[in-house]
Amino acid sequence: MRKLSFLVFLLVPFYAFASADDCATRINAPTEKLNLPDVIELGLCRNPQTASAYLAYESSRFSKNAGYANYLPSVSANASASLPYRNNDWGDWSYGASLSASYLIFDFGKRFSDQKQLIYAWQAAGFDYDETVQNYIYGLIGSYYSLLNADADVKSAEMLLSVAKTAHDTASKKFKAGAVAKADVLKADTTLASRELDLERAKNNREIAKGKLLSQLSFSADDELTIADLPAEIGTPGDSKSLDELFEIAREKRPDLLRASANKDAAWHRRNSAFLKNLPSISASGSLSWNNRPSETYGAGMDEVSGSIGIRASMPIFAGFANMYGIRSANANYERAIETERNVTDNASLDVFTAYQNYKTAQKVLTQTQTLLKSATESERVTAGMYRVGRATMLDWQTAQSELVTAEKQHNAARYDLFTKRAAVALAVGDITAEMEKENTDEKELN
Repeated sequence: MRKLSFLVFLLVPFYAFASADDCATRINAPTEKLNLPDVIELGLCRNPQTASAYLAYESSRFSKNAGYANYLPSVSANASASLPYRNNDWGDWSYGASLSASYLIFDFGKRFSDQKQLIYAWQAAGFDYDETVQNYIYGLIGSYYSLLNADADVKSAEMLLSVAKTAHDTASKKFKAGAVAKADVLKADTTLASRELDLERAKNNREIAKGKLLSQLSFSADDELTIADLPAEIGTPGDSKSLDELFEIAREKRPDLLRASANKDAAWHRRNSAFLKNLPSISASGSLSWNNRPSETYGAGMDEVSGSIGIRASMPIFAGFANMYGIRSANANYERAIETERNVTDNASLDVFTAYQNYKTAQKVLTQTQTLLKSATESERVTAGMYRVGRATMLDWQTAQSELVTAEKQHNAARYDLFTKRAAVALAVGDITAEMEKENTDEKELN
């Protein structure tokens, strides 16, 4: 039987943060700066989707526990009181009480199969909860990086606006000195206006990114939230494992693979139970009763206390072919579960491969954008100096500034996209907690 160690790990945050403070009921977002683990812990405490999945898991667990009742005796008690009426006359009260018990001795393993299918259904619900939590964490990670990316774009836009203002001031001074034509000042005005527009757009995108993250944390989208930045050096080749290692981790930890396997095992026991339903079952029974009847009542004089014990065997003979079709249906469902597991395995392999390739590509893209940004920054600096001494035109400077804008945006996007792609690898193998540990380490290195 597969272990639920990962499930147990994920259940811890639900209890820890549901009881630690008022995180589940608070109205406003925290005012202190939050790192990624803080955001994830807060989200797990407040998110209704993960809470709903956890309650579904609990419901399945209780159903599984209820199945163990088939291994215990069933006992029932009855009590009665009656007042007869005959020929316009009421008789005397008569009383009775009884206690009966029965216990299934042998059924060729049907109750065992019934219980096993409940156990595997409970495990499948646990893996479904795992997947819900991991998908939610991945969504939070993406929104967290999107907000950092948007904030970096704002800072870049502010820096580029400062460059445009410098260009405008330089062109104005040179025009007043008669060194350049009015066209240079107009071009600088146009560039300055464009950079101001870029800054407003960047601020708007940051507000949208912040609102999305707040909404995922179940806060109002117009609330305030401050998150911590991440270290500059990330995503080294040593972060990733080989594809074979990732496939092996996925087979052991990916929730949908484990759920499909548990569903297949449950379907096997369901098919087995449908077959065993046609075999005999043997039960033991016993009863004890007490009756108190008035002397004039029919049956008076019988023993007040009576009882019995016995063995009962039963076997279905004919049920309108329902049992036969039930077996066929259960067998078809089992075969469908096998094919579903194969399909999930194929999809999981593709997910791991795609996430791995995207991450490796993101590493290369980040390196390339770093080189591009360094080159564009130097080009803008040199072109600005050449313009001041009359060896470059305003158009040259504008071109260099445009290239710097593009390089800044590409580098910001590549930097945080690499974090997202690394988290996607963790999600693909079903070990998103490993990504949380990496981010916690990154945060410590930054501080």
